[in-house]
Amino acid sequence: MQPPKDVVKIAIQMVGAIPQLIDLQQTKPLASVIKDVCDAWSLPNAERYALQYTDGRQTYITESNRGEIKNGSILRLTTSPDQEADRLYSGIQSNNVDVKTDSLKKLASLSQDVTFAQEFINKNGLKQIFYIVEEGNATGEMLAHTLKAFMELMEHDFVSWETLGTDFIKKIVSYINMNAVDASVQQLSLSVLENAVPTSHNFFELVKKEVTLDRLLTHLQVTNAQLQLKAMALLIALLLAATDAERQEMMDYLREKNIRQFIHKNIIHSSEPLADEMAHYLYVLQSVSLNLCEHRMRTSMDPYSKEQRELLQSLRQTAFESESEASAGTFSTERRRSLCAKEFRKLGFMNNSNPAEDLCRAPPGLLALDNMVYFSRHTPNAYSRFVLENSSREDKHECPFARSSIQLTLILCEILHVGEPCSETAQAFYPMFFGQDHFFEELFCICIQLVNKTWKEMRATQEDFDKVLQVVREQITRTLSLKPTSLELFKTRVNALNYSEILKLRQTERLHQEETLAVPVLELRERLKPELLELIRQQRLMHLCEGTLFRKISSRRRQDKLWYCRLSPNHKVLHYGDVEEGVHSPPIESLPEKIPVADMKMLFVGKECPHTKDKSSGKHNKDVLELAFSIVYDMEQYLNFIAPTRYEFCLWTDGLNVLLGKEMMSERMQTDLDVLLSMELKLRLLDLENISIPDTPPPVPKPPSNLNFCYDFSHAEQ
Repeated sequence: MQPPKDVVKIAIQMVGAIPQLIDLQQTKPLASVIKDVCDAWSLPNAERYALQYTDGRQTYITESNRGEIKNGSILRLTTSPDQEADRLYSGIQSNNVDVKTDSLKKLASLSQDVTFAQEFINKNGLKQIFYIVEEGNATGEMLAHTLKAFMELMEHDFVSWETLGTDFIKKIVSYINMNAVDASVQQLSLSVLENAVPTSHNFFELVKKEVTLDRLLTHLQVTNAQLQLKAMALLIALLLAATDAERQEMMDYLREKNIRQFIHKNIIHSSEPLADEMAHYLYVLQSVSLNLCEHRMRTSMDPYSKEQRELLQSLRQTAFESESEASAGTFSTERRRSLCAKEFRKLGFMNNSNPAEDLCRAPPGLLALDNMVYFSRHTPNAYSRFVLENSSREDKHECPFARSSIQLTLILCEILHVGEPCSETAQAFYPMFFGQDHFFEELFCICIQLVNKTWKEMRATQEDFDKVLQVVREQITRTLSLKPTSLELFKTRVNALNYSEILKLRQTERLHQEETLAVPVLELRERLKPELLELIRQQRLMHLCEGTLFRKISSRRRQDKLWYCRLSPNHKVLHYGDVEEGVHSPPIESLPEKIPVADMKMLFVGKECPHTKDKSSGKHNKDVLELAFSIVYDMEQYLNFIAPTRYEFCLWTDGLNVLLGKEMMSERMQTDLDVLLSMELKLRLLDLENISIPDTPPPVPKPPSNLNFCYDFSHAEQ
């Protein structure tokens, strides 16, 4: 007979005792359950004991999490969290080095448990950890355990990072600046500062002053991947906490030290695969660097600014220098002004009498002027060729350099997301960004020449301006999607994708669309759908069986903690558990936690999820909300996820909906279905190539007057 829902059958162990098999009544107070267990083993003082999981993170059982206990769970009777906190609090103050080290090691392990952490913090345990660090006597293994315990205790957010003392931060800084320090200590020290910097401007100023960029660059150049990662994390934290002026100063210094080239050569193109966390930091570094253009992008040109007027005049002088010099001494002021207006018109300004008005629109604002000046100064031959070539064309066929530059700058800002906040999870960066300095300007130089090339290929006139820029946008986005590793490779590929190639791609897509809209084809699509949807369902379940590595993300920062979740091969149980960095596909037996699929009730996504509704939910950006989903199971328990990518989000939500007997709803499902339907239709319609398919089936002929045309086998020759 099935046991009641509020009763679970479990085993309880204790060192030196025969295990007990009990029926745990979930409605019975936990203190009473523990007292019954202690009475069975004749143990006095039941209040000094607690139950704890034997596997996984060995979490203490409390009234709040007891609902997660499953049938068949094995628990351990152990010292209660408050008793253990007392013992370790005394142990870390011991004068015996071995006792102190062992206590700190145990503390680092137990501090992962929220119940123990709260008890230890309530006993003012953090103050003792501060003392151990600030005293400076702890080194090596002891110091590593101390910092590890501190990090685990702070993870629970019982104590604000702002409460840390300056002496403590200075001591942590000293470990980073020392050469003869254990790598694990430096990793943990970098992590401490990474968390402290965003919480206090004083900490930011202190760390920025004491941990020089040169020192961080030294840590970035080590072969230890974890130390390299933590150094990059602190660098990113400093950049994000800095003011615009400080950020500009820091980026200028990093440019002087050729950090981009180092990253391009030794991190992106290293022999080791790029970790997800490092990919995220490179994305943030790229985003922060590009966002330095935001101020110029949002600033309109000031016609009264002498500096800006001189930049504008330099464009004209570079293009028409010989003509201007020859006429300067022979023409009157009025004639010279007329000549300048004519030259600005040849440059492609809409308002040639006052070209500054063309740059009043923001965005792209002054960024467009900066790009034009950069192009004219760094590639003067290409600039002169562009301007003079179009000056000699008929008026209606000339490609306006200035107007094209302004619009192209706006397009590049949109494609590269200039001025947009950094995502908390994105990992999409362009490898070629780290190939050289002045990436945005160099990319502009390539693309403005592409505009001129495409203009000629399209035989465009002024009326076709928007069409040409649409084609150029398509050329740029299609080429960037290929992730070229250098600007030279980008230049080669984008120039190969000429107007005729774009037309071919558009025609192919259009024909495919028209072909699939014929009535008989639509009917065939509907017949094929059930079979292909089943194929997608099986693929989703297979992906869940393979499993995925998820990160725990708090409102404060991207966390280092990882956990893995996968579906059992028989599709009946979800297995999950914490894993260490570097573990990519743990065996299902190593994942201690389980959720029977039969207990799953519902799937929540986005804002419906409980982990996006907490007190800090205001800090979750749109990107995280789009990747969040939760499973509701058993007695209103939740398993919360933040998918690493949108692709994983789609596959997991589809797979979970399949397990719940619901329809797959993700956009990826529709994309996969369209691809499969397209392939299947093409295969079935191969014999009908170049044959038009009628919208209605041909009429069925009338039946014959008689059916006597059948061959009679009875008269066959013997």
